[in-house]
Amino acid sequence: MKNSAVSMSKVAAASFAGAVLEWYDFFIFGTASALVFGELFFPSVDPMAGTIASFATFGVGFLARPIGGIVFGHMGDRIGRKSALIATLLIIGIGTFLIGLLPTYSSAGVWAPVLLVALRLVQGFGLGGEYGGAALMTIEHAAPGRRGFWGSVPQAAASAGILLATGVFSLVTQLPKDVLMDWGWRVPFLLSSVMLIVGLFIRLQTFETPDFEKIKQSKTPGLPLVTLFRTHPRNLLLAFGARLAETVSSNIINAFGIVYVSLQLSMNRSVPLTGVLMAAAVGVIACPLFGALSDRVGRRAVYLGGAAFTALFAFPYFLLLGTKADEVIWLAIIVAYVFGPTAMFAVQATFFSELFGANVRYTGLSIAYQPSAIIGGFTPMIAAVLLKEESGVPWLVAGYLAVISLISLVCASLVRRTAESRAETRH
Repeated sequence: MKNSAVSMSKVAAASFAGAVLEWYDFFIFGTASALVFGELFFPSVDPMAGTIASFATFGVGFLARPIGGIVFGHMGDRIGRKSALIATLLIIGIGTFLIGLLPTYSSAGVWAPVLLVALRLVQGFGLGGEYGGAALMTIEHAAPGRRGFWGSVPQAAASAGILLATGVFSLVTQLPKDVLMDWGWRVPFLLSSVMLIVGLFIRLQTFETPDFEKIKQSKTPGLPLVTLFRTHPRNLLLAFGARLAETVSSNIINAFGIVYVSLQLSMNRSVPLTGVLMAAAVGVIACPLFGALSDRVGRRAVYLGGAAFTALFAFPYFLLLGTKADEVIWLAIIVAYVFGPTAMFAVQATFFSELFGANVRYTGLSIAYQPSAIIGGFTPMIAAVLLKEESGVPWLVAGYLAVISLISLVCASLVRRTAESRAETRH
């Protein structure tokens, strides 16, 4: 038992470390979109329009994620989870580093945003295969009664990635404005080269999961994607709907929240950045706690709780931001992030993995997760448009968040675990 615990700790640590580096790479783009990309790459429009264009570029990365999910899902279900994860790490790391070398609009004109969009697509393609693989590396190694806890460990990497990304940008934004816009904004992206080396070293030490070894020996015929749509169409559709509340709420609270507080409420950008930083720090701790709770009360119960809280807190969240009091804003961001998207994300991978057979699990997890990410990715842009339409009043944004959360609440309540997953739990 002791050796097993040590082994699981190593597996979880490897998944967490690799995932946090990739989430860092992805989140620094979102933070940069909120703070500097509008001025650097879209300077010919007014500030809010530039922000909308910047957020559109942020959203473009999510368009490539379903394609990455299909490609790396196939690789993960046919060649191996480990091979897919090493490939995703290389793609995201190199893409992020190159963003840090891009010319801006002032020196390259229209080619600057074109190249930015291209590299954002590269990032999205890589991350499309990251989510399913990192989660399955721990879930499929864990004992059935502990899969909620262990499966939440790599999920905590998302909060850790936000923590790192926001922390680094909090430091560089202390630079004088001209220095920040000249070269300071590049530092977070160039740092990814160091993280890429560390991540590769860690990922190369991992081993294939027992579940994959079993399906590798069985040599199940057919393409995983085709098999998935043939055998699990209902669960796939419902998982897509259940996922929406998590991705939409996360992007409204983080990326859009930074813009709303700093631009619309005319407060120093350090205020929302500090709030996101504190929320992410709490999220790293809360994630495994929610995972452990799901081993006792069930994944569905925890997920439904997160979706319900998000729907109920949508309007109070913006009311609290509107106080313009630093401490109240920090509290609002922490509470909204931890009890909403963090609660859902903590159990999401384990919850969704139990909806698909092992032979299509990587593909199923990726396809259930990534298409809904497109809506989440464009959410900051959608929210910015809704805010502009209502002349700065946030109630349409809050209503959008509440409706999406209710949709997810219904979908999550209707999904069914596979017979295979139920048998695993009994044993």
